[in-house]
Amino acid sequence: MFWKIVGIVALIWIAFALIGAVVKGLFWILAVSAIVFGIYMLFKAMSGSSDTADKPRL
Repeated sequence: MFWKIVGIVALIWIAFALIGAVVKGLFWILAVSAIVFGIYMLFKAMSGSSDTADKPRL
């Protein structure tokens, strides 16, 4: 029974370590993509082209 509990705790610990590493890696990708998307939307807002206002949406 003791080894079963130790095994479960070890599996949970490994799972948290893997999830933490994935989240840490994906955080920077998310941060950079949010900055790039914000710059793109700022550029589109300041360009002032109204070509899309006259076109009907499909």
